[in-house]
Formats: sequence, C-alpha cells, structure tokens
Amino acid sequence: MGWKPFLMENAAAEGERPDILILVITLILVTVGTAMIYSSSSILAMERFKDAQYFLKKQVFFVLIGMTAMVLLTKLDYHLLRKWAYPGVILSIILLLLIFVPHLGIRAGGARRWLNLVFFSFQVTEFAKICIVLFLAHFLSRKVNVLKSFSRGVLAPLLVTFFIIGLIALEPDFGTAVIIAMILMMMLFLAGCSIKHLGGLTALLIPAAVWMVMFKSYRVDRLKVFLNPWSDPGNKGFQIIQSLLSFGSGGAFGVGIGDGMQKLFYLPEPHTDFILSVIAEESGFVGVMAVICLFAVLIVRGFMVAFRAPDLFGTLLAAGLTMVLALGAFINIAGVMGLIPLKGLTLPFLSYGGTSLIMSLVAVGILLNISSHERT
Repeated sequence: MGWKPFLMENAAAEGERPDILILVITLILVTVGTAMIYSSSSILAMERFKDAQYFLKKQVFFVLIGMTAMVLLTKLDYHLLRKWAYPGVILSIILLLLIFVPHLGIRAGGARRWLNLVFFSFQVTEFAKICIVLFLAHFLSRKVNVLKSFSRGVLAPLLVTFFIIGLIALEPDFGTAVIIAMILMMMLFLAGCSIKHLGGLTALLIPAAVWMVMFKSYRVDRLKVFLNPWSDPGNKGFQIIQSLLSFGSGGAFGVGIGDGMQKLFYLPEPHTDFILSVIAEESGFVGVMAVICLFAVLIVRGFMVAFRAPDLFGTLLAAGLTMVLALGAFINIAGVMGLIPLKGLTLPFLSYGGTSLIMSLVAVGILLNISSHERT
C-alpha cells in the first residue's frame, strides 16, 4: 500500500525530465573540485602520508558514494521522504549528543564537529542541515492552516530547531548555527508564518548572535582580524593574508593548474576551507568568476524548482536545500576573499570532505526529483 503513491507519481510523471542544468553544473563543480583537490593536496599528502594521491583517492570514493545517493534520490519520489522527517531529526539530535561523548567526538581546531565511527569520521552538522530542512518542510506543510497561531503552528518547529542549533553552538560551530537559523526564518516565511512572529524572532535572534560573538574571545579576535588582518600577520591574520596573496598572485588567468605556490605549506589546509584560494592562484580571476557563476546559476535554478513545485512540501523542501547550498557557498567564498570573517566552512562540491560532498549531492538528488514533478 505504501508504494502506491510512488508508482502513481512515477506513472503521472513518466516522460518528465529532471532539471538538466542543475545536473550539469553539479557534475562540473564536482569534477573541478576533484581535480583541484589533487592539485592543492598532493604535496601535503606526500609529506604527511607518503602518498601524493592520498586525498584524491578518498575524494573519488566519496564522489562515488555521493553520486550513487544522488541518482537513487532522483528516482525515488520525494513525497516518500516525508516518512523520514521525524526519524531524521531524532537521529540528528542523537548523533549531535554523541559528539560530546569522550572517544566518540573528535576534537580538531578547538571544536568537536566530527563523530568517530571506527572506520571513518562523520561531520554530523552536514547531516543535520538536510534533516532539519526535511523536518521543517514536512511539519510546516502539514500545519499550513494554523501557522498564524504561534502555539499551534510555530512553537514546535522552533523548539526542535533551536535545540539543534544549541547543540551545534556548543561544539562550537557558530557558522552552521547561523545557517540553520536563517533557513528556519526563510522556510517560516515561505510557509506563510505571521510577519509579526517573524519580526519577533528576528528581534530575538540578532541580539543572541551578537552575544554569542562577544561571549567568545576568539570570535572577537576573528572580527578584529577581519577589520585589519595586518594587525597580527604572523598569527591570527596569517590565514586570510595568505588567501588574499593567492588571489593577488593569480591575476587574470592564473599561474597554471598545479603551479601555485601558496599551497606549499603557506595556506592552511588548502584542499578544504581554502580551495577557492588555490583556484584563484592557479586559474586566476577567470576561474574564480566561473565558479561563482556556476553557483549563482545553480542557486537560481534551485529556487525556480522550489517555486514550480506541485505542492507546498516540495516548495519548502527545494527552497531549504537550495539555501543550504547557497549559504555554504556564500560564507566560504566571502570568507576566503576577506569580505566577511572566516568561518571554517567548506565550499560545497569543491572542498575535500566526505560528509559535505555526500550531503550536497543528496540535496541535489532531491532537487532533481522535485524538478521532475514541476507544474507545467
């Protein structure tokens, strides 16, 4: 009985094709990312692991897993995801709690953001972002008739989302907490939540965010470095200065793929957070603009899929997933270019990292599925 909607939807949508442009852009970004990961990490991998292709091999494995998940989700009717909304958010909470268990949570860079699952590490926040979007899309589409009532329509998703945001903030991961809060506000707005309630939430969230920044000295230091990185060029300002040098060294067309110098132990972790800096040096202004334009088109197409979805659940789900990709790309790109303080977030599809890549491809798979059900 449970499979009848799936079969009926497939029959009704037979002949419908997913958004080819989203698929093509995703494949281009993943291909460019894989190539640049090898270019940016080969020297580092040789020095650490005596294998220049160490990071490349792992990333190719992640690409295969992510692509498989994307294809499966493209074929599976997105309405069936509703049944995973509550289990997914519960599992996210459990995994976020497990991060704080000794020997399970991996501490790196002063934060616990990875879960040790014996054979591999798992960044729970990437999984949680997708699950919270699915939960909000399911809950808000079911409660659309009572969203004007704070207690009946808005309170429950707020409590669940704020609890998850609180756990993420404790890792600490301020950037992801802000992303989820912004996605929550957008999805409440699209679902038809009262402007009065949205205004009240905004008035609550902005002071809370300011307090979280001022409460931690290292966040204040990041803000100071953002305003003047040359105030401490050998320590706190080192990362952004090296990133800006990469952009300046690349010029219009770059020094050539593989010929960059900043990845030679100047840029910290050039294959993850600062991969765009390597792209800037090796392919220049043209390469950076190409990446930005690809993301821009992907985001526009994602929102087009959302607004053409046949139901509110599809609209909210597509818009939320598009925001996950859009905010991740914006924060990373703006950070490495010195336009906002650095947040330590990966660049979707391009940065090295299994959880980020797989979850980004999962998001694209769901978007492609929704696009094949678009209203004509």
